[in-house]
Amino acid sequence: MPVKKTETDEKTTLTAAERALKCAELAYDKKAYDICVRDISRVSSIADYMVIISGSSDKQNQAIADNIRTGLKKYGKVNDIEGANDGKWIVMDYGDVLVHIFHDQIRRYYDLDGLWGMAPELELPPEIKASRKESDY
Repeated sequence: MPVKKTETDEKTTLTAAERALKCAELAYDKKAYDICVRDISRVSSIADYMVIISGSSDKQNQAIADNIRTGLKKYGKVNDIEGANDGKWIVMDYGDVLVHIFHDQIRRYYDLDGLWGMAPELELPPEIKASRKESDY
């Protein structure tokens, strides 16, 4: 006898936009800030979405990356992760979504926000959009 699916069954796949937004949520759970999700599908063939995230330390960046990796595991594993050992700039490749997790100084230096500024931003929940770095003082 076949098993009936109910409304409580969880999705096992995500669209690229859903995956990008989920990455932002999972990063926010680890106190990431200045989170930006850009739709780069019209300006590049490398991915459909780019998620740019800031963290305060190597350890925090590693925790953010680990939380994203484990949180998305049920939807498929990450294709590649670079920079996780160092933690200053971590890149996660999900094929349709690229995630960049930066230290502030490195994010400002490479300015991916400016480089991809022509790509539209996805609307994030207000609490994620409002997340900013707490004062260093």
